[in-house]
Amino acid sequence: MTPALRILEPGVAATLQDCGRYGYQRFGVPVSGALDPIGLAAANILAGNSPCTAALEILGAGLTIEVEAKSVTLALAGAAAGVALEAEKARLFIAALQSFNARRGDIVRTPPPKGGAVSYLAVEGGFDIAPSLGSRSTYRRASLGGHRGRALALDDRLPLRIESSRRAPVCLDLDLRAPDVLRVMRGPNPEYFSPCSFETLFASGYSVSPASDRMGLRLQGPGLERAILGELPSQGTTAGAMQVPADGQPILLLADRQTTGGYPRIATVIGADLAAAGRLCPGMSVRFTEVAREEAVRLLHAQQAWLASLPGALKPARCDALSAERLLSSNLIGGVTAGLSED
Repeated sequence: MTPALRILEPGVAATLQDCGRYGYQRFGVPVSGALDPIGLAAANILAGNSPCTAALEILGAGLTIEVEAKSVTLALAGAAAGVALEAEKARLFIAALQSFNARRGDIVRTPPPKGGAVSYLAVEGGFDIAPSLGSRSTYRRASLGGHRGRALALDDRLPLRIESSRRAPVCLDLDLRAPDVLRVMRGPNPEYFSPCSFETLFASGYSVSPASDRMGLRLQGPGLERAILGELPSQGTTAGAMQVPADGQPILLLADRQTTGGYPRIATVIGADLAAAGRLCPGMSVRFTEVAREEAVRLLHAQQAWLASLPGALKPARCDALSAERLLSSNLIGGVTAGLSED
């Protein structure tokens, strides 16, 4: 039997995502990829993969999988607190940002995320799924990439590249919470907005609308006044661009953004904060603060250097919680008796 992870409960919107599909926007193909590339990288590094290896992106309610392989090494990173590992009537909670081993027949349950939108479940070796246009990322609107171009469904089997894996568990100390503040640069269409619009943007809080999705965050708050009415000729879009339609309510573009757009853009989230923006979910509030281009470049370089150092930050974690070695090393009883009567 081909080694695989089988979907027992698909959750709300779990998909396969990597770092995205670059080089095809001129043909109308969105980049897609992970909403939170840092969360994706962390899960992969814990599982022993390169940072951009395709992993399961879990949005909303939890995902439940069954292991159909001799053994696997898995790791969860993101908003969910951890996973429940069930094996032979035993059940154990394993915290996020820690790798763990599971065997054939084991069940892995991920609870709904708290304090953020998204989590990533990585498996050592990744998934044996062919890339589409150079990426395994799922773009659901075009049924492109991932597993059959769609969200995961009941009884899907995701084939694995490795039949057996028993890596020593490791952990990382990271903070992957959703942000309270995002840093932005003005533009690229500042002339379309009145000076008071920038004052409003940087002085106000905005809440994330339930109408948000992987394409973009629809924000609700004080309207942003236009100096030039009407729209501009369609231009190429970028991740983090903040479009403002005629109603004055900004839309923050994310991974599945359209390739071109005609709404003017008042600001753009800096590269170092794009992953944090992807963690925001409906009901959360966020504020914006302005930084200069030089500061944005410095912050991005610092983040890239930090990401490159993450493999060196791995620390040994507790042993495989359901292994014989772990059980035999634990004090599972409070005392013993010979069971003989004194009579």
